[in-house]
Amino acid sequence: QPAVSQGTNVSPGRRYTRYFGSAGDACPALSHYALTHYEQWEEKIESWQRPILESSHLPPWYKSALFNELYFVADGGTLWLELPPEACAEDVQGPAGAGLSQIFPVLREYGRFAYLEGQEYRMYNTYDVHFYASFALAMLWPKLEISLQYDIAAAVLNEDTQPRLYLMNGQTAQVKLKNVVPHDIGDPEDEPWQRVNAYLIHDTAGWKDLNLKFVLQVYRDYYLTQDTAYLQDMWPVCQAVMDLELKFDTDDDGLIENSGFADQTYDAWVATGASAYCGSLWLAAVCVMCKVAGIVGDGEVLQKYSAIRRKGAEAFERLLWNGKYYNYDSSGGPFSSTVMSDQCAGQWFLRASGLDHSEFQVFPRSHILSALKTIFELNVMGFANGTMGAVNGMRPDGSLDRSSLQSSEAWVGVVYALAATMIQEGLVQEGFHTAEGCYRTVWERLGMAFQTPEAYCQQKLFRSLAYMRPLSIWSMQLALESRACQAPAAEAPHPGQENSLQP
Repeated sequence: QPAVSQGTNVSPGRRYTRYFGSAGDACPALSHYALTHYEQWEEKIESWQRPILESSHLPPWYKSALFNELYFVADGGTLWLELPPEACAEDVQGPAGAGLSQIFPVLREYGRFAYLEGQEYRMYNTYDVHFYASFALAMLWPKLEISLQYDIAAAVLNEDTQPRLYLMNGQTAQVKLKNVVPHDIGDPEDEPWQRVNAYLIHDTAGWKDLNLKFVLQVYRDYYLTQDTAYLQDMWPVCQAVMDLELKFDTDDDGLIENSGFADQTYDAWVATGASAYCGSLWLAAVCVMCKVAGIVGDGEVLQKYSAIRRKGAEAFERLLWNGKYYNYDSSGGPFSSTVMSDQCAGQWFLRASGLDHSEFQVFPRSHILSALKTIFELNVMGFANGTMGAVNGMRPDGSLDRSSLQSSEAWVGVVYALAATMIQEGLVQEGFHTAEGCYRTVWERLGMAFQTPEAYCQQKLFRSLAYMRPLSIWSMQLALESRACQAPAAEAPHPGQENSLQP
């Protein structure tokens, strides 16, 4: 069907209608085009894949995972739509998005792209999860990533004042606040883009990670594309979301605090006070604000966030570093000292964005290495004898953190991101071992090829089939490519190589 029904509306045509029309009679032309071009497509696919497939340094399972996880880009309930011919700038930017000078030409040229969080969690472009998956788009289809980001930016600047009851706490709040990153851009059975935030378990206006993930992706995208117009458009939006995020630093120590409720992508795992996950994302976003302020020549913002970075980094180390790793949170509660596999998320994104030199080394490198080695020892090797990737939370004594459902799960997309972080820091063998356990569990033991779940447990239980987050495996490839550029000898080890490649 060239058109898609959404709520009470019929959407504009799918992307192919640009070339084959929207009358609904394009099947013969589409078939003819495919049959006369498929050989060229195969040649281009082989040319793209050949350097990786023929590399003797990369194990076969990795090659399978890297390319086959891309199934979700097409098979994740994906929409790629044209703007309707009669659309104008205000139709896509909303009443408050006039500063997004490039949104209309970008969406007009590249269309609107959306994919589901998962085939069971039916929300489009779920942003806390897209943060992980976005590496596939940013590296392979960067114009789609930028188009998606413009849609998010427009949603940030606009609001939906309609009240809604949230299921977890039973309280009522408005659907979307101004200058807050939305959780998603809508329900496929409603009117996505026009009605955002289909997620109604929590009021995500209080989430600590969404705003930060927008800022981090803006700079990562710029780093990979060098699209200056995009960066200029996004800069005021970054300032707006960070100004609002500052209210979460309740004690003015330069570090945001979690609320004691589930207020980030781990939406059933509570953190209280400073936390390793949100705190590291915060400091990474602060570094990005400093970097972009320098690029655009905004001295006032540079001075502001440089001061926050200095005191925030000190608070992060003082409140969370315990000599081996960063504690889950600073609450001092019975699970405060849990070893979280995702505790270095901020460092992961800084490295992926090229911000790994001394000017932006907000986390001491010795601490990052120690934390990663502790995660490998406990969350990886202590979980199913090192054969199932990394569990989200492990106690220092080697027992699972069972304080929540999510702390005792392994999340496939988080495992691949962790593996990428290890590779970035020179723990290449550890990174590949970590990711391999995850791949073999999903694709071989559970038999879930082309329906990779969000999560599984040691007992082979799983949650949410066909999920977006595992596309983060492309951050492993970016890490490998970056290391190859910096030091060719530090490529991935041959399968079976036992010793770690040290930095």
